[in-house]
Amino acid sequence: MSRKITLTTNAINQRQWSTLILELNSMSKSWKRFGVDIKVNAANAERIIKWGNKRNDDDIRSEKST
Repeated sequence: MSRKITLTTNAINQRQWSTLILELNSMSKSWKRFGVDIKVNAANAERIIKWGNKRNDDDIRSEKST
């Protein structure tokens, strides 16, 4: 069974938007072990999630390998 939720935000700044996307992604990961598959579809969501999941030492490792 598939269900859909639509969230509408007003007067949200970029930092709040990024935090909201990262929180929804975190919830999605947590619920996956219970068999719930949540997909986050939003403007720039993939870029925000990639940035938010980046580890601090990723840049250091990539610089050393070049």
